[in-house]
Amino acid sequence: MRAYAVPEATTTDLVEVELPTPTAEGTDVLLTVVRSGVCHTDTHLRAGYYDLGRRGQMRLTDRGVPYPLVMGHEVVGVVTAVGPDVEGVEVGSTRLVYPWVGCGECPPCLDGRENACPRGRNIGVARAGGYAEQVLVPHPRYLVDIEGLDPSWAATMACSGLTAYSAARKVLPLAPDVPVAVVGVGGVGLTAVATLSALGHRAICAVDTSAANLAAAQELGASLTVTAGGDDLPGKVVATCGGPVAAVIDFVNNDHTAPAAFDALAKGGQMVQVGLFGGELTIPTALLALKMITIQGSFVGTLPELHEVVELAKRGDIPRIPIHDGPLDLSGVTESLDRLAAGGVTGRIVLKGAGQ
Repeated sequence: MRAYAVPEATTTDLVEVELPTPTAEGTDVLLTVVRSGVCHTDTHLRAGYYDLGRRGQMRLTDRGVPYPLVMGHEVVGVVTAVGPDVEGVEVGSTRLVYPWVGCGECPPCLDGRENACPRGRNIGVARAGGYAEQVLVPHPRYLVDIEGLDPSWAATMACSGLTAYSAARKVLPLAPDVPVAVVGVGGVGLTAVATLSALGHRAICAVDTSAANLAAAQELGASLTVTAGGDDLPGKVVATCGGPVAAVIDFVNNDHTAPAAFDALAKGGQMVQVGLFGGELTIPTALLALKMITIQGSFVGTLPELHEVVELAKRGDIPRIPIHDGPLDLSGVTESLDRLAAGGVTGRIVLKGAGQ
C-alpha cells in the first residue's frame, strides 16, 4: 500500500513509500482510508519532538516511536477485511476510528481510559495511521458507526471533536452565564466553543489572534471575543468578561497563554491545558494556594466520550465546523501540514482518499 511518511528522525520531509499491506489477524480490522483529518499535533510529530521549555525537548525516538512514521489519527475508512475473531463489523461498512489505543491491561485501560495508558499504541503515532491507503485497527471496539454523518466532518471527531468535548466536560457544570474563556479557536478551539454552546453554556469568550477565527467562533456560540497579542492579555480577558473568569480552556498552551490563563482566573478557577505548542509555565506558589486554582491537563478523550460526541452530532446538537478538503497524497499531506504550521487555518483540513 502507498503511505506518506516521515522516513527517519533526521528529517521533516515527507516521502511516498510502499509498505506491505497489513493482514487482518485475530481481532484486527483492515480499513481502506476514505478520509484523514490533519491535526496540528502532526506538525510536532513531523518535527520529531515536543518543546519542554528549560527541560529541553521530548524526542519521539526517546519515546519509542518507530520510523518511517505514518501519521494521521482522524480516520474514516471502509472495512476491507476482518480477522477470524472479529464480530459485529461487516466488510463494506464505513467506520470512524478511535485512535488512542492502549495496552488493554493496565489500570487506566481497564477503567476505560485508554488515552491515559502509559504504554499507549496510538494510531498515527506508535502505529501506522491514516496518511496511507489502508489502516489496521487492532479491535472492532475502536470503530464507531457514523451513519448519517458527513465523513469529512466525522473524521475530525476522532481528535478535534473528542478533545474539545473532553475538555469542555472538565469545566462543566457551571452556571450558564459564568464566563469561560477558550484560548485559540482555529480548529479544536472552534469545536470547543460549539460544544460548550451545545451543552448549554452561554458565556463563552473566544481568544485568538485571527479576526477570521473570532468571527467563526461567534457564529458557533461565542458571546464575547478578545483579540490576543500585545501586552496584558489577562487584563483584556478580565475587562471583556466583566471580571475574572471561572475557567480557561487553553488550546495553545505556550509560555504566553498559560500565564495569562492563570492571571485571568477568578478565585477557585480552573485551567484546562490542552495545547501542545510548548514552553513552560511559572506561577507564584502562594497565589496557587490563595486563589485555590485547579490546573488540569487534558489529552484527547476516552472511547465512551467519542461515542457521546458522535451521538451529539447525529442529533444535530453540535454545529459543523468549517472543513477544508484536500487530496490524500504526498502533496496534500505536506501542504496541509505546512499550512497548519504557518497558522491561519480556520476550522479543520480533511484529506480525501483516491476516488472519494
